Amino acid sequence: MIQAASDGLLSPAEQAALCWAEPPRSVRSARWSATDLVLIDEVAGLIERPGSFGHVVVDEAQDLSPMQCRVLARRSDFGSLTVLGDLTQGTTPWAARSWPEHLAHLGKPNATVAPLTTCFRVPAAIVAVANALLPHLATRVPPARSLRSDGELHVHSVADAMAGTVAAVRAARCAAGSIGVIAADAAVPEVRRVLVEAGIATAEPDPARRVTVLPASLAKGLEYDQVVAVEPAAIVAAEPRGLHRLYVVLTRAVSGLRIVHSRPLPQALGTLRARPGADPRAGQG
Repeated sequence: MIQAASDGLLSPAEQAALCWAEPPRSVRSARWSATDLVLIDEVAGLIERPGSFGHVVVDEAQDLSPMQCRVLARRSDFGSLTVLGDLTQGTTPWAARSWPEHLAHLGKPNATVAPLTTCFRVPAAIVAVANALLPHLATRVPPARSLRSDGELHVHSVADAMAGTVAAVRAARCAAGSIGVIAADAAVPEVRRVLVEAGIATAEPDPARRVTVLPASLAKGLEYDQVVAVEPAAIVAAEPRGLHRLYVVLTRAVSGLRIVHSRPLPQALGTLRARPGADPRAGQG
């Protein structure tokens, strides 16, 4: 059935990816994924149109797939939509590239698009670094401007990224507030280990601790007073939309950002400079 429906549209490998390795014995024993539910909703919508809400608010809309958009469109046929999102933070393979196309999937092709470029949360020094990524992303959005002139940016070029991370976290602890240490997903266990060995207690397993180590893939929506971004090149290389992921990581800081790297920085951040081997505790950047 799948072959007949997708012949000429999907390759044999793509057709195989849509099938269960072992078909379930019954509908009740099937293990449906969130993606399956979207497809089921599409079929159900062809049989019986669902009820429509008067108004629907959607956050993080940039990461919705076209099929997910259609789920919402069916439920706002006769109502209105408020759609919030940041194209620069789109990290799913199907993330939106433009709002007009995305709004068409949501059933509102003529909706008004209002760019929000004023930043209240992130200081100007950090916004400037994030803006440097914009020309290199798969979307086109206007640069943001911050109303805050405070905040600190430190860029540490070090020989050993793990040792540099320990020093950067120690420096960040001199400031008040929470500390987020964000690294490529594969590097998180090592980062956590070296911090613990250095006597720096992390939020795992005690959530009351000031220092939290987390993978870049889970940073979206979170914020910390101080952020230590570990090896940006590794964050970028970890996934196809790695530069978008790095944009998310850099904009999690609300007071201070420390970028620690032993590998060359991504080309998009080529204008950032630090003394080779600079000690983060000296505040060089």
